[in-house]
Amino acid sequence: MSKVNVGMIGCGGIAMGKHLPSLAKIQEAQVVAFFDISNDRAQEAKHKFGTPDARIYQDVFELLRDPDVHVVHVCTPNDTHAELSIAAMEHGKHVLCEKPMAKTAVDAQRMLEVSERTGKKLSIAYQNRFRADSRWLHEACRAGDLGEIYMAKAHATRRRAVPTWGVFLDLEKQGGGPLIDIGTHALDLALWFMDNYEPKIVLGSSYRKLAEQGSRANMWGPWDPAKFTVEDSAFAMITMKNGATVWLESSWALNISDPDEAKVTLCGTKAGADMRGGLHVNGEEHGLLYKREVQMSGYAGWGGSVPDDASEHEARAWINAILNDQSPVVTAKQGLVVQQILEAIYESANKGQAISFE
Repeated sequence: MSKVNVGMIGCGGIAMGKHLPSLAKIQEAQVVAFFDISNDRAQEAKHKFGTPDARIYQDVFELLRDPDVHVVHVCTPNDTHAELSIAAMEHGKHVLCEKPMAKTAVDAQRMLEVSERTGKKLSIAYQNRFRADSRWLHEACRAGDLGEIYMAKAHATRRRAVPTWGVFLDLEKQGGGPLIDIGTHALDLALWFMDNYEPKIVLGSSYRKLAEQGSRANMWGPWDPAKFTVEDSAFAMITMKNGATVWLESSWALNISDPDEAKVTLCGTKAGADMRGGLHVNGEEHGLLYKREVQMSGYAGWGGSVPDDASEHEARAWINAILNDQSPVVTAKQGLVVQQILEAIYESANKGQAISFE
């Protein structure tokens, strides 16, 4: 196989803003099929990013039966991730599914089982792993530069940036709000840096303190409180089986002066690292404390030159995994653990008690 033929399922903002522009930069990939519940969106996506003979399907299962499609990207609401990903793998397609892996942990488990049974690759679109600072810090962690990482903070907070389009505010379709939307990115990074996927206990809380108020200062315009059926903030303490602790903070609307998202703070026995306001490493050396800023200019990482754009790097790594029959950078097993923790946080918040994985 010299070219990977991609079918795009869902042609909304995440497909048009991330997946399709990134694939367009990759010579070994071409988008040959499109499906969306809006024919106009599918037509626009084909016009901008499709091959001259690309096809638009009115039925998603007709796309999945297309033998010319090798891979599908699932860019639809959370409640359809499992159904579409499983059907695609059953039809012999590899799948890159947008985050989160699914609406529920049970669905995510089903996706993993089908991937293992069919032998089809399944990856989850956590593009923040492919930022230069993330790649560098992951290498430093794997090299042992921080020592044993026993505490992490996963940051995903906004001041007033509630997504008011699509179905982001719909609990039934999405399964949650900022925790499952942006908290999932920060949690994925923390677990990946720590290389720790064995949670023991989760204690979570969620809030709807600002959802009922509305806001004229929101980045994407005022939201309708009646349609805002998810949390506006969620927080958690996650204790891992080896005793390590992960603190997770997520919010679309919070009265803070220093919002930041998809960033992580790490504390290890040799040194610490902080991604907020640039990448810094801190520790003790020759009897003195130090804090160093890591300059990312010119950093390639992972053995060669890579694009600066994280989404393009994600797409290239995914296509290379297909062409070279390699494991994706983001594995389905890792995505499942993230999903299980997210669900435990919601359960803990609802029940008012800690949730044990044992």
